[in-house]
Amino acid sequence: MGCAEMLPSLRQFTWRDIQDHGSGREQSWLVIDRRVYDITRFRWRHPGGSRLIAHYAGQDATDAFTAFHIDRQFVRRHLKPLLIGELCPQEPSQEPSKDAAVVEDFRQLLDVVENLGLLRPRPLFFAGTLLHILLLDLAAWLTLHLGGTHWGPFLITAVLLATVQAQAGWLQHDFGHLSVFETSRWNHWLHRFVIGHLKGAPASWWNHLHFQHHAKPNCHRKDPDVNMHPLLFTLGTRLSIELGIQKKKYMPYQHQHKYFFFLGPPALIPLYFQWYIFYFTIKRHQWQDLAWMMSFYVRFTVCYLPLLSLPSFIMLFFLVRFLESNWFVWVTQMNHIPMHIDRDQNKDWLTMQVEATCNVEQSLFNDWFTGHLNFQIEHHLFPTMPRHNYHAVSPLVRSLCQKHGLQYQCKSLHTAFADIVRSLKSSGELWLDAYLHK
Repeated sequence: MGCAEMLPSLRQFTWRDIQDHGSGREQSWLVIDRRVYDITRFRWRHPGGSRLIAHYAGQDATDAFTAFHIDRQFVRRHLKPLLIGELCPQEPSQEPSKDAAVVEDFRQLLDVVENLGLLRPRPLFFAGTLLHILLLDLAAWLTLHLGGTHWGPFLITAVLLATVQAQAGWLQHDFGHLSVFETSRWNHWLHRFVIGHLKGAPASWWNHLHFQHHAKPNCHRKDPDVNMHPLLFTLGTRLSIELGIQKKKYMPYQHQHKYFFFLGPPALIPLYFQWYIFYFTIKRHQWQDLAWMMSFYVRFTVCYLPLLSLPSFIMLFFLVRFLESNWFVWVTQMNHIPMHIDRDQNKDWLTMQVEATCNVEQSLFNDWFTGHLNFQIEHHLFPTMPRHNYHAVSPLVRSLCQKHGLQYQCKSLHTAFADIVRSLKSSGELWLDAYLHK
């Protein structure tokens, strides 16, 4: 024990005690608002998944806890059985490795955001978003039904359906982040409808991967979005050099900026996600998600198989997935691959998110095309914030970054796309140099 007990019913701990109970230890502890919780067993029952909460074992999880939960008082009641103590009075509220001023200023910004009502959604905005998706879906079917099945209507239908899939992807993202309704239940129900019935994917799979990404963005072994390192790509300056020094070569990484155009955008959804989601759902017995998914495939078949031959029907389905995959990969990776990628350094919430993300300039097209994920920095700092409010908080975030010397990056859409390729080329060259000469 790092200091004397002051209350007979509540043990006292130092930050060193907490760090000694990190991930991989027999017992896993974390800190929320100076209270110490034992999550060793609870992690397996955690609604967000065992890996998500385990990523903060041995660390302060206060800002992550605040960011992910819209009804924190309700959640705190479930934390009570896990409480084992608190930090010693002389211990700072944040870990010694973190800048107290940055932590405090960000929490003050969060108070401002809440007081300004920027976490409150506008239901009509999301209703309009859903309506435009449904209208595009209807337009796709009418194009084939009325225009015939020759190449012109066929390709127009494919483009419309790919647009439906991309836009439904952004909308399910809103529901998944609990940013549409003020209660979790309605968000969860509509999330299953949009991702399951409109897209044919399981909500549980998305939750499992995406919240880990938000909790520890661009952290190797904690963020699933960078798990492509090192089997397919080498990412990040330090990780690439280390891989080269270790003489490990799973792919010709010096050419990864070229084969990205074949293994990345065109292949992710049709060749990987399309099949893995069924494996995930069945292995984890997510039968409700499977039912929602099957409703999508039944609807797609009923709508399009009567209009097309079987080969044309299969071609339409995979053409849509191909177009959707290109759209999805370029938009989601432009904010992260060019940014700092490394192992978890346990940085404060503001620094970690800003270093791992960048923005793309605002415009009506960019907002629509990316589902407002052109405001990636604001989204990562406030994941439950409705996307229609990102533009309002952006100047406040930019000012805070400037105050603390953090680089707030905002690019054109073209530059953001090009930076993906440039960063892959750079990390591939770093790997090759270390592989040959170190």
